[in-house]
Amino acid sequence: MWKNTSEKYGLTAILIHWLSALIVFGLFALGWWMLTLTYYDEWYRLGPWWHKSFGITLLIVTVLRVLWTLINTKPKPLGSKFERLGAKAGHFLLYLLLFTVMISGFLISTADGSSISVFDWFSVPAVITDLPKQEDIAGDIHWYSALSLVILAGGHGLAALKHHFINRDSTLIRMFGKTKRKS
Repeated sequence: MWKNTSEKYGLTAILIHWLSALIVFGLFALGWWMLTLTYYDEWYRLGPWWHKSFGITLLIVTVLRVLWTLINTKPKPLGSKFERLGAKAGHFLLYLLLFTVMISGFLISTADGSSISVFDWFSVPAVITDLPKQEDIAGDIHWYSALSLVILAGGHGLAALKHHFINRDSTLIRMFGKTKRKS
């Protein structure tokens, strides 16, 4: 139930997948909205606190996801050889962009030497603070990689829908813990 099989994803992979998707799209929406806030807006300070807390949460979840993927069985890939190659490349890019967004966000937030409070439960200390123009460069990287991540994640979702409605295979339903698609 918790582990993957050769036919379907287990509950652990499913929960991590959908939690990651929710956090990614939520963080993107919050980040975009934060760009519109003025100094006197109550959310001017509160928004970044939530954004950073969920960003660190996503980093922890993503590291656990990578470890889970490395030690767990993967369901057999579906689709043509070209689709399987595209899926591998797409997943690699998703992970690369995830880590790029999270590391650049960390570098923005800690550029002045401040730690990041995670929901006031614990703090993550700054480890790199002396790079020239660290906050500005990391900010540009953060924005463009986040935008790219959301676009690629949208394409990932569209590819799953293509498999479901056009190919009529079980690619999508496996991410809901099912093995066979009902015709």
